[in-house]
Amino acid sequence: MTNINQSISSGSVDRARIPPFAYLLTICIGVIGSNSLALGPIAPEVARSLGANVPAVMTASAVFGLGTAVSAVFLGRFIDRHGPRRMLAAALLLLAAGLGGSALAPSLAFLVAAQLVVGLAAGIALPSIYTLASVIAPTGRESETIGLVLTGWTLSMVAGVPLSAAIADFAGWRTVYVIVAAATLIACTAVKFAPAQEGATGTATSPLAALSVPGVAPLLIACAAFMAAFYGVYAYIGEHLHAALGLPVTANGLIAVSYGFGFGAAAFLDRLIDRFAAARLLPLIFLAVAGVYVAMAVASGSYAAMLAVVFLWGLANHFGLNVLIMRLTGLDPAKRGAIMGLNSGVTYIALFVGTIGFGAAYARAAFFVLPLAAAGLMLLAAFAVATARR
Repeated sequence: MTNINQSISSGSVDRARIPPFAYLLTICIGVIGSNSLALGPIAPEVARSLGANVPAVMTASAVFGLGTAVSAVFLGRFIDRHGPRRMLAAALLLLAAGLGGSALAPSLAFLVAAQLVVGLAAGIALPSIYTLASVIAPTGRESETIGLVLTGWTLSMVAGVPLSAAIADFAGWRTVYVIVAAATLIACTAVKFAPAQEGATGTATSPLAALSVPGVAPLLIACAAFMAAFYGVYAYIGEHLHAALGLPVTANGLIAVSYGFGFGAAAFLDRLIDRFAAARLLPLIFLAVAGVYVAMAVASGSYAAMLAVVFLWGLANHFGLNVLIMRLTGLDPAKRGAIMGLNSGVTYIALFVGTIGFGAAYARAAFFVLPLAAAGLMLLAAFAVATARR
């Protein structure tokens, strides 16, 4: 916790350079995010090709999330035994195999099975990436390093999703998976051979043992509330714009881009976080996210206002995710892999629960109710992290 909770003055510390390996981890996040976000835009083409309907095709996305959650919880502990770098390289190899299977899928059942493999690989890769980010971060630049790695989600959202749709239009949906698989193999080779800190190896920690680390449980409760709020609202913005505001489906693209730019722009401000104690900042950040949700409820009748609020949403969510990861990885370095596995598992379970729960609410009420409910979840998250052991 020393590196996490120290207050650092910009003039008193020789700021070490962020290692180039962090940029490689950013690309790894971008590759995983490109797969997880790509199926939605290309689903109609996949459905036509495989003789299925779009909801059936999206089953593959749900199975991917389920595989990620199960793998992260039960296999993430092996990161502590074998080291995050070795586990990341193995996970990327398995990820490439699953993506190759997706590209060759002769039927929907085969595609679903291939995406399950991709999910199992992602469940190991994501906590490995977050663990490595904390290992290689220079003292005093922990938040900047983790923030840089997190911008991989921006790459996948701002560049990966539009490119996937364009590639599917011009070269077919299978080409999308071929390209992502090739990029994954390149990333795997780079992870294996690029110079970087390996991360310590030790013993595998069971999920229950990781959960018993003081401070982990309340932070995971906060993670669940944080992620359920995000996915629950994000899943229905597009439908609200189309059904309530009468906008074309293409308007959803600008919403994604606005969020992505906000999320990415926050990386330039991450150095400010390193000057303060993460434990003290996180409740305030979550309260700020709650305020953004309230603003979204107020702005829900205006597309221009929604674009502005969504940018702030991406900005605030970046800070929240960054500091949450800092807190979790700082609790017990010997159990980082298992703890980050629990974090990824909770994230994807929250994706499922948030999407289903908010969908039920949206079916009975107007959209503005969803961000208000999300604000309530963020108040719960702020309370949980405020009570977590530092």
